[in-house]
Amino acid sequence: MIFTLDLVDYLSDVMTLEEEVAPNGSEKRMQTVRAALEQLLVEAQRQDHLTVGVYESAKLMTVDPDSVVLCVLATDEEDEDDVALQIHFTLLQAFCCDNAIDILRVSGVRRLAHVLQEDGEDRSEPRDLHCILVTNPPLQCPSLQDVSSFCDESRCRNQWVPYVALD
Repeated sequence: MIFTLDLVDYLSDVMTLEEEVAPNGSEKRMQTVRAALEQLLVEAQRQDHLTVGVYESAKLMTVDPDSVVLCVLATDEEDEDDVALQIHFTLLQAFCCDNAIDILRVSGVRRLAHVLQEDGEDRSEPRDLHCILVTNPPLQCPSLQDVSSFCDESRCRNQWVPYVALD
């Protein structure tokens, strides 16, 4: 007797890694991480512990990498074809890995601008929100702990640069 499997049926029965790690809880976990990240960025900005911009971030990491606890790399669909930006991201990611700095890739540059209230500010040029560093936050910052634990969990699943959609 020959058994044949319909590939579509088989694949629909196989669980994905995310389902195995967090069944029915992955979306809730992502909402928690999104909220924690936004809260962390607002608080860090209020306390002047935020460095914004690819070049500004690279300069700070060269001079004082020990002060950096989180590197947020943000893109939207229109940025995916920007080769120079992707090269900068690759170099920043490598530097962060070498210096034990948590990295988080996010989509939603417009959402970041809204969270950081970039929309209403009078600037001759908008800030480059593609790279944001959080530096020297208070040690007992719950939102930083939430984001850091998400990064740790992702590394345990061999996802070295976790991704969060903000939009």
